[in-house]
Amino acid sequence: MTLRDTPPFRADHVGSLLRPALLLKAREQKATGEISADELRAIEDDAIRDVIRMQRDVGLRSATDGEFRRTSWHMDFIYRLGGIRPTDEKIQVHFRNEQGELDFESAALAIDAPVRLTETIFGDDFAFLADEVADDVTAKLTIPSPSMVHYRGGRAAIDPKVYPDEERFWADLSAAYAEQVRRVAGLGCRYLQLDDTSLAYLNDPAQRRLLDERGDDAEHQHLRYIRQINAAIADRPAGLAVTTHMCRGNFRSSWAAEGGYDFVAEALFSELAVDGFFLEYDDERSGGFAPLRFVPPGKMVVLGLVTTKKGALESKDTLKRRIDEAAQYVPLDQICLSPQCGFSSTVEGNVLTYDEEVAKLRLIAETAEDIWG
Repeated sequence: MTLRDTPPFRADHVGSLLRPALLLKAREQKATGEISADELRAIEDDAIRDVIRMQRDVGLRSATDGEFRRTSWHMDFIYRLGGIRPTDEKIQVHFRNEQGELDFESAALAIDAPVRLTETIFGDDFAFLADEVADDVTAKLTIPSPSMVHYRGGRAAIDPKVYPDEERFWADLSAAYAEQVRRVAGLGCRYLQLDDTSLAYLNDPAQRRLLDERGDDAEHQHLRYIRQINAAIADRPAGLAVTTHMCRGNFRSSWAAEGGYDFVAEALFSELAVDGFFLEYDDERSGGFAPLRFVPPGKMVVLGLVTTKKGALESKDTLKRRIDEAAQYVPLDQICLSPQCGFSSTVEGNVLTYDEEVAKLRLIAETAEDIWG
């Protein structure tokens, strides 16, 4: 088996990392006016330098900024697209965990003007990351996929006076994303990840039922999402690796959907024009590995076998056994290893400690070294 020198790497991770206490305190101080935006950014800079160093120390070949400047993995990006704004209406996402149930409440969104890119979103953040990583580490940028803009509210979130024809909305959305891709590549980005819970949620019959109830075509929604992601990345420059990450929700160690990848697998793996798929596979909610039989040659599968939802450390032998099981459906040389999701998709973070987070990332690097060298 071969060592990879292009993304995704044999040992990798999704993106978000636990926010240190000092940073959380600084965010509270900024909210109450005790410190300025510049003072908060300086504290963020220091925290990001530390977490970049940690990622290299555990043996990873890529590094993110931990999403330390964000409150949420997706909405911080989506609300900065032109034509999209938060509303006073609240939406609730129902989560579950081993202890019970948990609801996440957030502002709904409205698309009340043509969707467009008015700035290079996270451009300054990526430039800082790229300047700080070592020469042997690849800076990775994570953003939500175009699908997330639509999945959040569906057709009801789109003003019919702005988009009487939904096709025009999709064209504008993909064009805005294509421009974002072009701009971040111009900043030197060589590793871009499109995070997408919708393509995993759609495997859950309960989630498809919710989409049907709001008037969407749940049986075919994944096909639309695949087409629009492909349109967004079709003109990406050579040398820019694009992956997607799919999970079933990740908020304070809780999840929102269940079910294997069977419903979307054939179209997803054969048609989505990304270089690699980060897939959640940390427990029985994720189903079996059989859908991986649709992964074509040349595409990488990053198995999310290590959970970020609890601190207990997985067994290296168990990880190797599960990788062997997956290799019955996709060649071992097309497999990489990662956590199943981020450690802190929102600022609150999951229920584990920093030391447990580090131990899990180190385990991933060591296991990958054992298997692929």
